[in-house]
Amino acid sequence: MNKRRVFGWMCFDWAAQPYYTLGLTFIFGPYFAGVAADFFLTNGLSEEAADARAQSMWSLGQTMAGLVIAFLGPVLGAYADSTGRRMPWIFGFSVVYVISAWMMWHLLPNGSGLWFTLYAFSLGFIAAEFALIFTNAQLPSLGGREAIGKISGSGASFGYWGGVLSLFIMLLFFFEANDTAGTTLIGTEPAFGLNPESREGTRVVGPFIAIWYIVFMIPYFLWVRESKPVVKQGGIGAALSDLRASISSVFKRRSLASFLASSMFYRDALNALYGFGGVYARLVLDWSLTMIAVFGIVGAVTAGIATYIGGMFDSRFGPKPVIRVCIWVLMLVCTIIVGMTRESLFGLPLAEGSNLPDIIFYLCGAAIGGAGGAVYAASRTMMVRHATEGRPTEAFGLFALSGKATAFLAPALIGIFTLWTQSPRLGVSPVIGLFVIGLVLLTFVNPEGDADTTETR
Repeated sequence: MNKRRVFGWMCFDWAAQPYYTLGLTFIFGPYFAGVAADFFLTNGLSEEAADARAQSMWSLGQTMAGLVIAFLGPVLGAYADSTGRRMPWIFGFSVVYVISAWMMWHLLPNGSGLWFTLYAFSLGFIAAEFALIFTNAQLPSLGGREAIGKISGSGASFGYWGGVLSLFIMLLFFFEANDTAGTTLIGTEPAFGLNPESREGTRVVGPFIAIWYIVFMIPYFLWVRESKPVVKQGGIGAALSDLRASISSVFKRRSLASFLASSMFYRDALNALYGFGGVYARLVLDWSLTMIAVFGIVGAVTAGIATYIGGMFDSRFGPKPVIRVCIWVLMLVCTIIVGMTRESLFGLPLAEGSNLPDIIFYLCGAAIGGAGGAVYAASRTMMVRHATEGRPTEAFGLFALSGKATAFLAPALIGIFTLWTQSPRLGVSPVIGLFVIGLVLLTFVNPEGDADTTETR
């Protein structure tokens, strides 16, 4: 095992994580929701309707991104396996990632740039997920079967710690924690003379994500080398033929089909929690962006610790038990979220001004971070156990398809339920059902996978 190559591969998780931690969940997502809600409020909607419209708008962006990833991910993976080249794709999607992240800067507090930044964020999310398909496909080449679980868990844990550090830097030096004074968490004005009145300290999250990625991808591109590609004749036609054969073979492999179907639902539900956790805190619990950022730190720290521990359990007991336990934890969290408001918990009234909902939601954040990180790493390991030798990128393209084939479903269901109930809280309830389906389908998955039973084309 080449330790420098393994570390370089882990640097991708470290470099890319801020797009999820700062962009999707804890800084840009809640900021976008707040700006959108204020925009719709000033245009004549009631506060409740404006909140619902803002959450539905955010769900639309994730729905469209999920559809693109679902349809194109497997095709790109099959083509990359046929040509034997992955690094050019990773580099190309990295360029799109950086440009799209930078565009988040253009969302002004008055709502100017609302749709533009939603499109830009969604495009960057697509690029990040496509790059992830190709880097995940390198996992089987990093070590033996017994080492893959630990490498996957350690890499994901390393990435979450990158999210923690990036969030700390944003809070201490840029983000306007004190809205009235326009100062950061440590009481200073945003660095580099950024104007707090136009929320430049918050909007700089986009350029910050872009620069972070550029800097920390350097070890990846320096140390992760691939062997000389064996190019298969036939180009895109041969790749699509191989892809059709792979998809057909899925239906003949009960364990693989069950795992892809299971992960299709539980990962969709998990991504919805990531995408709407901060928005929920903003719209339901009336949290400030500072409280949401602290919530992010709690979740990211827990993710860093729990993902590493999950990797150790994965290496010893296999990925399936880790996935099962994590799904149960996430189902419990969703049930609590749906049953809680600022005034009550499962219908039981709380004392006026009670901070119990805040404490509970911080604990939920820790659980989402820990269980979400561990299930992500264990799922990668389980996919390796089902990957056909010589076609890892295609396999992770199918993995991306399973994760995104219904990626529109959770955001769409949340959007529909939110508009129907006019409640961002009740709008999250369909996520519980998605976790239940994923858990049931997981029972048909062979803990050891079925890759050894599949012939290599």
